[in-house]
Amino acid sequence: MSRRIPGPARALVVIALLYLFLGGVKLLESGIKSLGSDFTDALFSSVGNPLAALFVGVLATVLVQSSSVSTSTIVALVASGVLSVEVAVPMIMGANIGTTVTNTLVSLGHARRSDEFRRAFAAATMHDFFNVMAVAVLLPVEIFTRAFSRSATWLATTLAGGTELGGTFKSPVKGAVKWLAQRLQAPVEWFTDNGTILGIAFLILGISLIFFTLTFITKNMRLLVVSRIEHSLNAALQRSGMVGMAIGIVVTVAVQSSSITTSILIPLVGSGILAVRSAYPITLGANVGTTITALLAATAAGEISGLSIALVHTLFNLVAIAAVYPFRSIRYLPVRGAEWLASMVVERKAVAAVYVVGVFFIVPIIGILVL
Repeated sequence: MSRRIPGPARALVVIALLYLFLGGVKLLESGIKSLGSDFTDALFSSVGNPLAALFVGVLATVLVQSSSVSTSTIVALVASGVLSVEVAVPMIMGANIGTTVTNTLVSLGHARRSDEFRRAFAAATMHDFFNVMAVAVLLPVEIFTRAFSRSATWLATTLAGGTELGGTFKSPVKGAVKWLAQRLQAPVEWFTDNGTILGIAFLILGISLIFFTLTFITKNMRLLVVSRIEHSLNAALQRSGMVGMAIGIVVTVAVQSSSITTSILIPLVGSGILAVRSAYPITLGANVGTTITALLAATAAGEISGLSIALVHTLFNLVAIAAVYPFRSIRYLPVRGAEWLASMVVERKAVAAVYVVGVFFIVPIIGILVL
């Protein structure tokens, strides 16, 4: 029945859901502030270590199965003053790694057919290899130079007309979103004026709205553009890598999910329609396209700090591509690594389970506990 909704009506539904999503981000920010500094300081005191923050970003994104949810939450935490931009940068990098688990899981559906599974698993895990390689190179750069946090802060303050980091900026949607957040908060405030209870209620309501709206935005946008997505991906087969990246960006912005873009690639590669190396630039474009969600969340918050961390996400993915893709000697290192792992997995399928559980669950949990 949902597929019969006319395109224009579905587009209006997406706009309404996007408005609710921004309201959810604002509620999340209000909830964090209502809990008070003692609670939030205790909650995030363990993420002062950059590696611990990285693993928190990985695990949080794996658990919610969406980098859009985790990065939007990070934007709200930074905008509310709970996290500094510097502490949040590794979390954003961790979210980039955590989001790749979805397409890796999708590839397991091809496990019964060896050749198909080899191609599909390689197409999925090249995303893992690229993001892990990018973090391995760029996280130390950030730790020792603060290059990303400083660049993003400069860019955010410049875009805001010279406003300092702790200030606000005039967002075209902030007023409308604030009005919605106040309407959503009113029923809760009617029951209690206890700050802790209000904070917890706003947190639950805000996160629920973010989950709900992003799920249905993604579903509706996929139905709106799915045929165009498949046409565009096939059109990129004989095109340059830059065209593939552009398609990855546009498709991901349209469906509000890099996981959908990369998951669409898996069956195309598995069936032999698309080569692993042809899918590679589309995956890199998806990395950039997914940063739009954090930028939208920053417009709802209206805080320079929130905009800064959202821009870190964009800058990180752009710099990672610029550092790897132009150089032929290292361009396909993630693809070669993924193909090597896929060959191992085809021989021993248990390796796939060990890989997924180890990389996306055990390593982050141990890292958080130890660090």
